[in-house]
Amino acid sequence: MTTTLEELTRWMDTPHEGEHLEFKQAKNQYDLTKLFRYCVALANEGGGKLILGVTDRPPRKVVGSSAFPNLGEIQSRILDKLRFRVSVEEFQHADGRVVIFHIPSRPAGTAYSLEGHYLMRSGEDTVAMTEDQLRAIFDEGKPSWLMDLACEGLSPADVVQLLDTQSYFDLLKLPYPATRDAVLDRLEHERLLRKTHQGLGITNLGAVLFAKRLDEFNGVARKAPRVIVYDGKGKLRTKREQTSNKGYAVAFDGLVQFIESQTPANEVIEQALRRDTRMYPAIAIRELVANALFHQDFTLSGVSVMIEIYDDRIEVSNPGQPSVQPERFIDEYRSRNEQLADLMRRLGICEEKGSGIDKIVDAAEVFQLPAPEFRMDSVRTTCILYGHRPFSDMSREDRIRACYQHCCLRYVMRETMSNQTLRKRFGLADERAETVSRILRDTADARVIKLEDPESGSKKYARYLPFWA
Repeated sequence: MTTTLEELTRWMDTPHEGEHLEFKQAKNQYDLTKLFRYCVALANEGGGKLILGVTDRPPRKVVGSSAFPNLGEIQSRILDKLRFRVSVEEFQHADGRVVIFHIPSRPAGTAYSLEGHYLMRSGEDTVAMTEDQLRAIFDEGKPSWLMDLACEGLSPADVVQLLDTQSYFDLLKLPYPATRDAVLDRLEHERLLRKTHQGLGITNLGAVLFAKRLDEFNGVARKAPRVIVYDGKGKLRTKREQTSNKGYAVAFDGLVQFIESQTPANEVIEQALRRDTRMYPAIAIRELVANALFHQDFTLSGVSVMIEIYDDRIEVSNPGQPSVQPERFIDEYRSRNEQLADLMRRLGICEEKGSGIDKIVDAAEVFQLPAPEFRMDSVRTTCILYGHRPFSDMSREDRIRACYQHCCLRYVMRETMSNQTLRKRFGLADERAETVSRILRDTADARVIKLEDPESGSKKYARYLPFWA
């Protein structure tokens, strides 16, 4: 495996190290245990390159490394310790010696460990993998939870009693078949139903989408989304709570309408007519709820999709960590539950093309709301949609987040961000150009945007791109 100067230069120009690159100066030596840990972590993340003799922060430069002078010996030690092969290459750059470790991806369904610890990278170090990530790896290649049977040994009459078959055909805008056998054939074709030696079985996919009552299915009952409305900005006082007990497809429109009815409204008078205008865009609420439903990790037990409504925000969370990092939600898409996403798209509930977050961010800009915030922990992924807040009340973090999301949104629309477009996003007058310039500087210092043309000396007409572009 021979690396060219062009390849090394391209790797060094990458704004962030990301999933497949790790740079270390290691001018004189590099700790052997750290080497083993990074080999395991990168392999668990799909493989990549550990490069010694290069600074780790852009603009990167070659500083040279004298670590591991005997390449054959270090390859053997890695194989003996980790039980998988890593190719090690020496690259003689004009500015010094570079050592490149070519680390392969782990096999599907397997996670590598070091002394009993399954590792991944986090910032400048390696840490133990989360339970959610390990479960996802071990479940690779296994049948999807959605294809497991929620119940079996059913008669045709039982199926029609348990599932809202009428809603299935209505949502697809298809005529209801004249015979029960034709209905069952269609459900089987959609993998909502499966024939077994004991009779008919309803899959989890069928139950979670079309159950007349989710609590009729033991393994699905706890997947019902909950809506909690709080009095104030905290959880101390609850005004009302509602748990949907119908399948997602059957109950979706009603669920979204209930959420909208619980959000603050302002009375607007137009041409002598009064109408209520909700604080949050309807499209944003719809996309948030749809995303939470079909991106959830169904294998986690005892947790469900939560919609929490406060006086100043809505928090929508789903079980599990996302398969895409939150800062890449706008431009990347990876469906956790492909069968569910495909069917929900055809039912008209969501779009399976990754535009949901784009619509949420765009709607927040149109309504002059603070930028949505995305958080994740070991159990949940949460999106926070904030209510109206004057620009003067936005924190530095609020403004940086809005600037980055605006830049991403412009980029996926094949456009670029400028001082002018960001002023429009915040609803600021032209004389506030210096204020917006300060936000652009702060966001660039946070290393999430960059100049489209670094050589240009113009600040007024500067254009910006996301760090990953």
